Amino acid sequence: MTISNHITLADIHCMPVGQIAALPADQLAMLKDAADQQFTQAKMVSDWLDGAISLKYADRAAECRAEAGKDTGTIRFEDDGVTVITDLAKRIDWDQAKLAQIAESIASSGEDPDEFIDTKLSVSERKYSALPESWRKGFEPARTVRTGKPKFRFEPNGGAA
Repeated sequence: MTISNHITLADIHCMPVGQIAALPADQLAMLKDAADQQFTQAKMVSDWLDGAISLKYADRAAECRAEAGKDTGTIRFEDDGVTVITDLAKRIDWDQAKLAQIAESIASSGEDPDEFIDTKLSVSERKYSALPESWRKGFEPARTVRTGKPKFRFEPNGGAA
């Protein structure tokens, strides 16, 4: 359904992308703003609902997890004929300085620390940019630049919405 010759979000679901891309900038701006508003509202509702679900089930999930002897992971329990499945992810952070000491200790005992410890080398873009040109050339073979998905914003000319 179109109103005042403007395409609505409901209209674009069945339109080819090329046809949408051919729309005038003001219509694209209006559609993008409407989509962003709907997304923000849906995210707020989803977060609110997640909070309510957590309030309802967090204690029971903790009890079930304790009964199962688990600190993390997936557990299941029933509530009024519905299986509630909850997962508590395990996130591990390693102290890099302490791991370096452990790797050194493993190496000094004659073992290969690479069998136990993964090493990730990286160079921040800020530090790379600060390198002298001659040094940067040496780093270039190890550097790959990828791009993300393009994002677009619209601002009306003259500052009026």
